[in-house]
Amino acid sequence: MCPAVSILKVARMGHPVLRARARPLERGEILSPGVQKLIDDMIETMTEYQGIGLAAPQVHEDVRLFVAGTKGDADVPQVVLINPEVTVVGSATGEDWEGCLSIPDVRGRVPRALEIRVRALDRRAKTHEFGAHGYLARVLQHENDHLDGILFLDRMTSFESLTFLEEFGRYWSREEVVPE
Repeated sequence: MCPAVSILKVARMGHPVLRARARPLERGEILSPGVQKLIDDMIETMTEYQGIGLAAPQVHEDVRLFVAGTKGDADVPQVVLINPEVTVVGSATGEDWEGCLSIPDVRGRVPRALEIRVRALDRRAKTHEFGAHGYLARVLQHENDHLDGILFLDRMTSFESLTFLEEFGRYWSREEVVPE
């Protein structure tokens, strides 16, 4: 019988856990009941707060793990990535809207690589390597940044687009936005 899934407390900007580099998980740790429950709780928390990704440091855990995506979504399939290595492919970048569960109700335009390669372990400690482009690449880069103590604000080249969600809805909503 599985333990009950929990909604975790999300760290907000200013908490030191969001600025620290997370430690890698050992293969043996990944299969432990504690890490497996953390993964399930993170997926549940991400879903509860209508996020598209959630990194372990955002829930006060200093490990290199994040979840992203939505079940049944071909554009952003649900993934669990542990000890990810993200490599930029090519030099093409694009700027688009981002938000973050740790910086609630704020949006800003962030430049990101349009194409990446990812190598990571899954929740069964199996190695996977795949490419991602566009929106999926943006989401994965955003979550991977959390593992290194980087927030989307750190990636912005200008704060002119920085806006509260309510103002975004009034003045910017015609543009595509990356959900939190």
